[in-house]
Order: sequence, then structure tokens, then C-alpha cells
Amino acid sequence: MRAAIMRDAKIIVDTVPEPEPQPGEVLVETLICGICGSDLHALQHGEQMVEASREAGAPTVMDLSRDVIMGHEFCAEILDYGPDTNRQYEKGTRVVHPALLVRGAEFHGIGYSNDVPGGFAERMLLMESMLVPVPNGLPSEHAALTEPVAVGIHAVARANVDAGDSAIVVGCGPVGLAVIAGLRLANVETIVAADFSPMRRALAERMGAHVVVDPAQNSGFDAWLGLGRLRPPAIFECVGVPGVLQDIIREAPRQSRIVVVGVTMQADLIKPMVAIVKELDVRFSFGYSPEEFAGTLHSLAEGKIEAEPLITGHSGLDGVAAAFEELALPDKHAKILVEPGR
Repeated sequence: MRAAIMRDAKIIVDTVPEPEPQPGEVLVETLICGICGSDLHALQHGEQMVEASREAGAPTVMDLSRDVIMGHEFCAEILDYGPDTNRQYEKGTRVVHPALLVRGAEFHGIGYSNDVPGGFAERMLLMESMLVPVPNGLPSEHAALTEPVAVGIHAVARANVDAGDSAIVVGCGPVGLAVIAGLRLANVETIVAADFSPMRRALAERMGAHVVVDPAQNSGFDAWLGLGRLRPPAIFECVGVPGVLQDIIREAPRQSRIVVVGVTMQADLIKPMVAIVKELDVRFSFGYSPEEFAGTLHSLAEGKIEAEPLITGHSGLDGVAAAFEELALPDKHAKILVEPGR
């Protein structure tokens, strides 16, 4: 089968062996798969990602000297079942699946494994036990957004917000936009979003931000203060650039909750004394629970989350390398979807 492969820190398209389902696994055809910011990080900062994964105690870490087929934001169609499966769903059923595959004691991050192909391939292997069928009527390209939007839903859950809260979202790339969607789903009363990109600010408005600012003209924190809010806000760091977290700590109102969702591959520096004096609560967010994943899919299907604004481009396998380059330009794209069969 054909796949877009990370090889020697480049994206190349090549033919690879057909995947064979192991016990409990399902062979699927990849219908569509989004390109994630983490994919860009893996290509540009692979060594740092591997080192950080080891430090965090990840059970399996990719070997950059071997091929990796990335892609973990996908919608797929069931082709066949492996041994020891219940054949719970009919062949042809469209499904989504969390970005994890377990074989015995081995854990494989789908899209970051040397042994399990990700969604930038024509076919993949998934676990029957973790399949979530796509509701009829939901387009495959919207279903493929389940994974990245679930990341935002989980980040909002980490903040323990309620309808009476307000929030400041710093950075309106795909992660920030997913956080805004999660905040709207949680009925948060006031959402302030900040980004330098006019395109991303426009998308933040479409996703439901109540106030959108250009940090070059006005601080998101000043905009929040101008609303007359007294209850400390929940603040979401969705940029992932060194220095941003300390900027937020410096600007945050006393007793704010800060949730770090943006991923920086470099070491960062903060001044704990500033956060201590302000009694700030700094939390970090990663991934999602199976319940959040399934709930996100159904929120998309029920129209509670608008998916269309997130999608700004499409590509076949031959265009993946160029798509990676385009996504480095914040004024051009939010989410590019790859169609391996295109």
C-alpha cells in the first residue's frame, strides 16, 4: 500500500507492506486524516520529542532511525477482522478510534509508532474494543476531527470550569480553537481569545469566542479586565512557544487557573515566585479519556460543535510534505485533511 512516511526527518511517499491484523484487531481503510501540530513537531524536533517521551515514562518510544507513518486524527472504514474478534460491526462501517493500539504488554501510539501505521497510509490497524462507529449523516471529514477536538474538551475539563466562569484562550491555532469549542460546550459565559493572525481570530469568532483581540494591539488580559469580571478566569496556553507561559503568569489575575495545552519542544523558564505570590494554579493537559473521545464524536454529530471552520485544506498523500510546510504559516491554514485514496 502507499503511505506518506517520516524518514530521515523528511516526508516521502513510498510503498510499504500491507498491515496484517493481530488478535483483537481490525483492518480498516483510511478515509481521511488530519495533520496535527504534534506531527509538525515530530518532523522538526523529533529528537526532543523522543527524549521528552522517555523522561515522561512513555511505555513505547518511536525509533527515528526507522520509518514512522504518522497520522492520528482519522476516520476509517472497516475492511476485515483479525483473529479473536467479535465482528461487532459490519464491514463498511465508518469508525473513529483513539490514538492508541495495545498488543499484549506493548503500547503503540498510532501515528508515532514504528510498527503500527498511522492515518497517512491507505490502510491501518485498529483495536476492535476501541472502535466508535460514526453516526449516520456525519461527514467523514467532520468525524476525523473527533481526536483534536477531544483534546480541547479534555483541557476544559482540566480547568473545572462552570457556566459562571470566564476564560482567556491564548493562541487560536487548532488546539486553541478546540478549547474554544469545549468552553462553548460547557456554557462558559465569557470567552476572550487572543492571536496575532487575522485568519485565526476570525476562526475563533466562528467557533464561539465572545471577544477576540490582536495581542499586538490589546492584551487579552486587558480585554478581560474591561469586561468587569471579578471571578478569576481560566486561562489556556495554546501556543507552545518558550516564554509564553511566563508571560501568562506575569499577566494573570490573582488565583487564576492556567491550563497548559500548547506543546513546546524546548526547555522553558518560569519564575515560580511570581506564581506563588499570585497563588496561581498551573495545570498541564494531555490527550483525553475514552468517554471524552466518544462524547466529542456525538457532540459533533448533534451539531453542538461546529466542525467546518476548522477545515481549511485538503490533500492527497503526494501533497503531505507540502501541506506540512503550509501549516507552518499561521495566516494560511488551521487544519489540512489528508485523503490517502485521493
